Amino acid sequence: MAEQQQFYLLLGNLMSPDNNVRKQAEETYDTIPGQNKITFLLQAIRDASAAEEVKQMAAVLLRRLLSSSFEEIYPGLTLEMQTAVKTELLTSIQQETSPNIRKKVCDIAAELSRNLIDDDGNNQWPEVLKFLFDSVNSDNVGLREAALHIFWNFPGIFGNQQQHYMEVIKRMLVQCMQDQENPQIRTLAARAAASFVLSNESNTALLKHFADLLPGILQAVNESCYQGDDSVLKSLVEIADTAPKYLRPNLEATLQLCLKLCADTNLTNMQRQLALEVIVTLSETAAAMLRKHTAIVAQIPQMLAMMVDLEDDDEWAMADELEDDDFDSNAVAGESALDRIACGLGGKIILPMIKQHIMQMLQNPDWKYRHAGLMALSAIGEGCHQQMEAILQEIVSFVLLFCSDPHPRVRYAACNAIGQMATDFAPTFQKKFHDKVSDMKNCLICYVRQVADFVISALLQTMEDQSNPRVQAHAAAALINFTEDCPKSLLIPYLDSLVQHLHVIMVAKLQELIQKGTKLVLEQVVTSIASVADTAEEKFVPYYDLFMPSLKHIVENAVQKELRLLRGKTIECISLIGLAVGKEKFMPDASAVMQLLLKTQTDFNDLEDDDPQISYMISAWARMCKILGKEFQQYLPVVMGPLMKTASIKPEVALLDTQDMENISEDDGWEFVNLGDQQSFGIKTAGLEEKATACQMLVCYAKELKEGFVEYTEQVVKLMVPLLNVPLTVSRVRVAAAESMPLLLECARVRGPEYLTQMWHFMCDALIKAIGTEPDSDVLSEIMHSFAKCIELMGDGCLNNEHFEELGGILKGKLEEHFKNQELRQAKRQDEDYDEQVEETLQDEDENDVYILTKVSDILHSVFSSYKEKVLPWFEQLLQLIVQLICPNRPWADRQWGLCIFDDVVEHCSPSSFKYAEYFLRPMVQSLCDSSPEVRQAAAYGVGVMAQYGGENYRPFCTEALPLLIRVIQAADSRSKENVNATENCISAVGKVMRFRPECVNVNEILPHWLSWLPLNEDKEEAVHTFDFLCDLIESNNPIVLGPDNSNLPKIFLIIAEGVANESVKSEDACSKRLANVIRQVQVSAGLWTQCVSTLNETQQKAIQDLLNTA
Repeated sequence: MAEQQQFYLLLGNLMSPDNNVRKQAEETYDTIPGQNKITFLLQAIRDASAAEEVKQMAAVLLRRLLSSSFEEIYPGLTLEMQTAVKTELLTSIQQETSPNIRKKVCDIAAELSRNLIDDDGNNQWPEVLKFLFDSVNSDNVGLREAALHIFWNFPGIFGNQQQHYMEVIKRMLVQCMQDQENPQIRTLAARAAASFVLSNESNTALLKHFADLLPGILQAVNESCYQGDDSVLKSLVEIADTAPKYLRPNLEATLQLCLKLCADTNLTNMQRQLALEVIVTLSETAAAMLRKHTAIVAQIPQMLAMMVDLEDDDEWAMADELEDDDFDSNAVAGESALDRIACGLGGKIILPMIKQHIMQMLQNPDWKYRHAGLMALSAIGEGCHQQMEAILQEIVSFVLLFCSDPHPRVRYAACNAIGQMATDFAPTFQKKFHDKVSDMKNCLICYVRQVADFVISALLQTMEDQSNPRVQAHAAAALINFTEDCPKSLLIPYLDSLVQHLHVIMVAKLQELIQKGTKLVLEQVVTSIASVADTAEEKFVPYYDLFMPSLKHIVENAVQKELRLLRGKTIECISLIGLAVGKEKFMPDASAVMQLLLKTQTDFNDLEDDDPQISYMISAWARMCKILGKEFQQYLPVVMGPLMKTASIKPEVALLDTQDMENISEDDGWEFVNLGDQQSFGIKTAGLEEKATACQMLVCYAKELKEGFVEYTEQVVKLMVPLLNVPLTVSRVRVAAAESMPLLLECARVRGPEYLTQMWHFMCDALIKAIGTEPDSDVLSEIMHSFAKCIELMGDGCLNNEHFEELGGILKGKLEEHFKNQELRQAKRQDEDYDEQVEETLQDEDENDVYILTKVSDILHSVFSSYKEKVLPWFEQLLQLIVQLICPNRPWADRQWGLCIFDDVVEHCSPSSFKYAEYFLRPMVQSLCDSSPEVRQAAAYGVGVMAQYGGENYRPFCTEALPLLIRVIQAADSRSKENVNATENCISAVGKVMRFRPECVNVNEILPHWLSWLPLNEDKEEAVHTFDFLCDLIESNNPIVLGPDNSNLPKIFLIIAEGVANESVKSEDACSKRLANVIRQVQVSAGLWTQCVSTLNETQQKAIQDLLNTA
């Protein structure tokens, strides 16, 4: 008894507002053995004399204990104890008088049930099922509530008996939803029904069978909202998210109900926004289904009405701090919903429907409507991209008028729209119609400049609005959006005017900062200057001295806490200007700037974790590294400590169940991933963006400094490798970790092979594991690319048998998934909701899949090139899947990459490759005339490597392929943009057959034609092969190539000059020296030299001179 009293005291301390008392109590609680905890907690729950808050705390702790430590504790209990726990819980539910405690005990019972379903689906607590049936039919409303609450919490409670009890479950829910006397029973039954639907989301037959429960759920949504309870409405949002097809039979009723609730100003903002969320979520999860209900969707201007819900605020325009958006406000919720629904349903549906409403709002005398109209234009840009692009001139011209609106918040919204469109439509917005046909070029350039002129002029004019600093700041922000995606050539004509305006405003705002302490506009102007410099690059050099003294002054003097953001942005600006103007211009200031940065860096440990200067400093150091190159190495000892500290931030994570989730909001900086079974994985995102930036900067240092970074490779590898397999971090962290791997190996080379091998062994397992587990396709492609580069770098012997076994299984899985995804997309094309927008989505998915296929090819290429024919037995587990890729009925991308893989087999594994010839030779030869240029290119490359590396067995196929190659080359459109790469591979393949398999072809007959096809301008790698062969022919004085009396030399000069001018030949290529020697030999004969050079234009002559100077 004394022990139990002590435990009550401990429970009280666990609830103490005093942190020290609570922490000590938690430590004491953690030392109690699990089985004792169960006994004490259960006694506390059943003790009628205990205070309610103590019983409530005990119930929460027991549920958490079963949730987190069931396997460690419960099986260790005696059978009698296990039975007692079950009995006590059910008895407590029946006897507990407090509804709140009874609910908490129901949660414990549900958690225990969840854990007592064995691997075969048997519920090892049959008494709880009997309890459910008895309670739901009881006259006691409290027991009916309890049964529904347990079923809501764990709808899988029937385990493998669910099908057997299906009609009973349905009857139970229908009966409870029709309970006219007890609204709380109707609400709970609706929530339980929704929970059951969600837990069976993929069971189409079950969803169909339970479709007639949906009207009852909708009725409960309506009733409960007007009782101040939004729990059923939240369940409807979950259904829209997870099982949207369940709503199809009653979609119209669902939409009508949600629109009605959304429009009802008697409801709370949260309820109205949740009703809107149902529609918006459906636009994302079942867009095609929703698009068919255009009559309903046409009523969605309700969102626009919410966006008008703004308050007058006389202080708004003078605010010197930018507060975060109030996401609870109707205006922000409406804007966000409009953005998402435009992306979900697409511009074809949304733009025609909404355009007229927006135009009416923009003509309304009430500023709130004009503001909402402009913000709506900002919101729909991404989703209506294609449709708005066609009328962009009209929209922009109209929006610019509002930069002169009498109300400051409308001017602010106009700047917002300009900035958002500059981002959404970049670079089209900045250079509208710039790339149209050449005969319109001059007229279009005039138009482009006119549009740019209007936008820049309007924004600069708005930036002079001294009486409304918040509008000024937003105009500067819009200018940043415009300039950062603006083509350099387009910005240059306005550069002088733009820079002078920015300088005048900066000087004025600097004075304001000194006199009044206001900084908001100055912060944005500094970033505008940085953006202009970043785009203008070396063209910013004349303005460098205009800004740098003032910027350095800000960094030196803006040391107060409230000026941290300004100082950080100024540091960013200085480093971007330095990068733009280049080392030569920046060097006189480099030392002073570095000292300023070093001083800040020295004080780094004194900075608070959320100090905005940290991320700006980290990025600035990386830019300084790019400017200074190897000279930056001396600063690494100062820079690396804080950088590693930021890169090492460990986010707070937690495994939470539904009950815990209710106490944590996403607004608190938590993001959640639903794991099913009422459980979620949460991660606190504070600091993650800074961590991502720091990781990217480490990649920058490794790339720029190479062996100069070697001192830090070990600590960076130890940091980065674990980050490859933390899927809930910001994706940029995992991308940076992947990118760093081959770069760190490059850095470590200088330490010798043993050190390099140790580092690779530390990386290898994690890289292979990440390829198998990474859920994000963009990140996965980076990891696969890096892994391939690492293998190429490490070479033969870098993978052991276990690595090969694991890698083979993963690649096999990726290929099987590729085929399965294609089948799923074909099935979606048969769906009743299939339409052209669905097809666009499927095409995007297909492109993603193909991109992963290219990375599978990259990895196989690196393995083949490193291991040669030794790896063929391992490859055979993938062989049939690769053969499947090149079947004639496969999409062109499959055939292209399947052929590329066989190209690698031939190139790196011959002559052993011929044992697979039956699988790929016939498809490869047939693919030379394929309608897809990408497939032709892969096949032509294959013929080339057969000739070069294949060996005697491939001779007949080289002979057979030659006329097909020539037919492709001589086709009328062979040099068109889409065909040129395939054609150049065919030309190269003909050259390789003549060079390596001359017995397969009449060389004297083909050679004049081949010469006439040169040079290759697009495929640089194949161009080098053709120039190598050309050098062989010239050096051997081939009479056909040189012509009678060297009459072909002018043509040869032209080929060489074009190759150099197009960078098909570079000074580092071995053939460049040979080509230069050919030219020098001609130089000896003045007459012949003059004859050859006279046929070249100025660019070509310069190319010849460049070759002579560098080779």
